[in-house]
Amino acid sequence: MKAQMRKGVLEMCILSVLSAEELYTSDIIDKLRNAQLVVVEGTLYPLLTRLKNEGLLEYYWQESNSGPPRKYFRITEEGNNFLRELKKSWEEINEAVSLTTQNTSIHE
Repeated sequence: MKAQMRKGVLEMCILSVLSAEELYTSDIIDKLRNAQLVVVEGTLYPLLTRLKNEGLLEYYWQESNSGPPRKYFRITEEGNNFLRELKKSWEEINEAVSLTTQNTSIHE
């Protein structure tokens, strides 16, 4: 269950980062790390591919001065719509969890 929750949160964060700007894969990783979300390329690439195959992202190649061309990702209109729904769901879940746990304590 924890892995599924993490995957869903990562998808939302990736789409959020790309809704602000088009980015190269290592830039996406840096943005996520700066937000305290540690993610490795082995996790990110399959997620990017799946989001692209679902029509939520697209990519283009750009020449690089320091090596081979780089693949830049950008969010699609469908991706923006999906992100809005994800954020709405996140807010609803967050509110429900907050209300449920407000007056309880978790004992280990």
